[in-house]
Amino acid sequence: MDETLPASAPPPARSSPPKRRSPLAGIGAALLAVLAKFKFLLVFLKTGGTMLLTMWVYGLLFGWKYAVGFVLLIFIHECGHLVLARWFGLKVGAPVFIPFMGAIIALKEAPRDAWMEAWVGIGGPLFGAVGALLCVAIYAVTGDRLYLALAYSGFWLNLFNLAPIPPLDGGRITGAISPWLWIGGVAVLAGMLFIHFNFVILIVVIAGIPRVWRTLTNRAQRPASYFALSPARRWTMGVLYFGLAAFLAAGMKETYFQPRPRPVPTQAAF
Repeated sequence: MDETLPASAPPPARSSPPKRRSPLAGIGAALLAVLAKFKFLLVFLKTGGTMLLTMWVYGLLFGWKYAVGFVLLIFIHECGHLVLARWFGLKVGAPVFIPFMGAIIALKEAPRDAWMEAWVGIGGPLFGAVGALLCVAIYAVTGDRLYLALAYSGFWLNLFNLAPIPPLDGGRITGAISPWLWIGGVAVLAGMLFIHFNFVILIVVIAGIPRVWRTLTNRAQRPASYFALSPARRWTMGVLYFGLAAFLAAGMKETYFQPRPRPVPTQAAF
């Protein structure tokens, strides 16, 4: 039996031919599949790529040998945070390097109390101090003053990070001693800005003041028990913090050197 459509009905739609996928789309899908399968490639792009970029930038200013050594010292510092965070069972991301700003490691979950946060914070300067001492040992064996300069830079870098103001490591550490120490950190860095302006210090002060204000005025979104530590834990972290700061300052003093003066040419006697 033949079927006819009403005159008002539209004609049946013709099936459109299948669209061809671009070869680039196929390549992109394959790359995403590989990256999903091998997550270490993402870590390399994020950590290794930013490390190489930072080395290149520093190499343009200070030479590639110093640049490689200095970035490796930063990497050792960040490994300290990574190791201590995982020791406490915290999920943490891979280091990301930022030229002239050091590197950052993002915690994917917050520490449970100030004690845990302080240990994660002090891990960086502790590992960094070991890295600087390694440069001192290499200098003692080789006599190459490059390693003496790297040692000084390592001591300085980790001492600066101990400034008691968040988001620096010192702010995380001194939170376990007394958050009121943060006021001293703000005052010291503000004074440094007044004496000699530095863009990095300005960013640290701007980033730290909101947390200092929220915590000291009880407006922080954290329970009161977060900073409620036993006196023994406060004393332990205080001894570690001030002892490490004194050690790094002494290391700076011992590795500081003036560049060798160039010989002054003398007139030849005739």
